[in-house]
Amino acid sequence: MEIKLSQCFIAVDDHDKALTFYRDALGLEVRNDVGFEGMRWVTLGAPSQPDVEIVLEPPLADPNASPADRKTMAELLAKGLLRGVIFSTDDVDAAFERIRAAGGEVLQEPVDQPYGVRDCAFRDPAGNMLRFSQPRKR
Repeated sequence: MEIKLSQCFIAVDDHDKALTFYRDALGLEVRNDVGFEGMRWVTLGAPSQPDVEIVLEPPLADPNASPADRKTMAELLAKGLLRGVIFSTDDVDAAFERIRAAGGEVLQEPVDQPYGVRDCAFRDPAGNMLRFSQPRKR
């Protein structure tokens, strides 16, 4: 039996701003853009990983959620308290420069970590933390 990652979800409060960041700054390709019941989902992925998709979704993608729950999720997103993702790259320094030049909010410049990677971190337009890592050369 084989199990592989297919999709991961990132909450965003403005799909157009998020799309500009993920598509233009990170270089991901748009695979789908769907609206349903007043909500929107944008699916992106790396050309090198056709089987893995990142779905940009509303902070609480449940049409039956209460107004209080929607407000709570929006507040958590605004504080940057929802989980993001970690991307791998073969050149973290080049990725850092590309994303910074595109206006990405820098959280951490590239640094060698004691656990064997060189990484950096940014916030996307919604406040999610994204890390970019590369195995350290030995």
